[in-house]
Amino acid sequence: CMQLNYKVIGEGFPIVILHGLFGMLDNWQSIGKKLADEGFMVYLIDQRDHGKSPFTNAFNYKILADDLAHFMQDNWLYNAHIIGHSMGGKTAMQFCFDNEDMVAKLIIVDVWNKTYKGGHEIIFDAMRTIDIGTTDRREDIYNHLVKYALDEGTVQFLLKNISRKKEGGYEWKMNLPLLESSYQNILSKVGEDNQMSNADALFIRGANSAYIKDEDIADVKKQFVNASIVTIHDAGHWVHADQPTLLLDAILSFIKQ
Repeated sequence: CMQLNYKVIGEGFPIVILHGLFGMLDNWQSIGKKLADEGFMVYLIDQRDHGKSPFTNAFNYKILADDLAHFMQDNWLYNAHIIGHSMGGKTAMQFCFDNEDMVAKLIIVDVWNKTYKGGHEIIFDAMRTIDIGTTDRREDIYNHLVKYALDEGTVQFLLKNISRKKEGGYEWKMNLPLLESSYQNILSKVGEDNQMSNADALFIRGANSAYIKDEDIADVKKQFVNASIVTIHDAGHWVHADQPTLLLDAILSFIKQ
């Protein structure tokens, strides 16, 4: 059984938070702490092949949702609020289809259940084309990533994903070859066609992000019949980085209803 790396903060009703592609639990730590301050027990998880969780040889949403089910059982969590961002949001939707009785409230941040066209190819190229194992300077990695015309926010996000090796040089915290070969799985939609959920669900989107479009909203409400949608102004895809306070307010008002 997969032993995922995780961190627990606070005490109270459990909340499980799932990061997005190339992410790790640290990305959600400040939100997690604030939720813990409000009287919740927050589980921040590194999904497989990310952060400090094990590297594997298979990656799709069915597997990620099974990882979450095993994680919750191992930690005696039989019902929890589930928050998922981007790729983590798709894991959460798949988990909800498979284990709706374990979901108290479902919060999906800036992603919808559809097959996306991609857009990370240049990031994969940038990461694959540098031998980070042979450089001792973070700035070499920084300069390489910048050459690929990645914006500063993306570069800084990726630099959180390097760790120094004992014998010198760096390594990626993610399983880069597997994620690249599984990229079509990551882009794909989850669940069966026309599958519906009655879970109490909140979809939060960044106003400056195109991940949940206006024309998707009818589909959201068809598939998640008890869904509401909140748009956070002045936020892109990384809502938790752009507008943490507004995001937190939206989450709290939903889970405290």
